Amino acid sequence: MAPKEILKKHKLRSTPTRNTILEAFLHTEGALSNSDLERHFGYIDRITLYRTLKTFEDKGIIHQAIDGSTKIKYALCNHDCNEDHHHDYHAHFSCSECEKTYCIDEIVQPTFTTPPGFSLKKADIILKGVCKDCNT
Repeated sequence: MAPKEILKKHKLRSTPTRNTILEAFLHTEGALSNSDLERHFGYIDRITLYRTLKTFEDKGIIHQAIDGSTKIKYALCNHDCNEDHHHDYHAHFSCSECEKTYCIDEIVQPTFTTPPGFSLKKADIILKGVCKDCNT
C-alpha cells in the first residue's frame, strides 16, 4: 500500500513529511528508531519527527518494537490495526550483531493468567540472537 493510501485509511492528511517517513518504513526490513530516521533523512526537525511518529502510533500505523534496549524503535503495524486497537501481539527479535529489531509475526503472544488482584496491561516477548543476514 502506498503512503497516501495508508494515511487516507487512517484519516490523516497527506503531507510531504508523513509520506517520506512512511516510505522509510515501507522500504526497511525491521524496526526504525528516531536516530535511524534522522540518519536516513540527513536533517529532519526532531519535534516534527517525534510528533509524526506519535500520531502514527496513535492511529495504528506503527507500533513500538520492544527489544530490551534503551532505544525506542517502531515498526509498521498489521493492516487491521487502528486507533482503537493495535493487533500487534507478536515477538520481536533483536540481533546482537547488527542491532536490528524484527517483528516475528509467527510467534504470537500467549494468553496470560495473572494472580488474583493483578491486572495485566502489556506483555512483551523479546528474542535475542543473530539474524539471518548476520548468520551468513
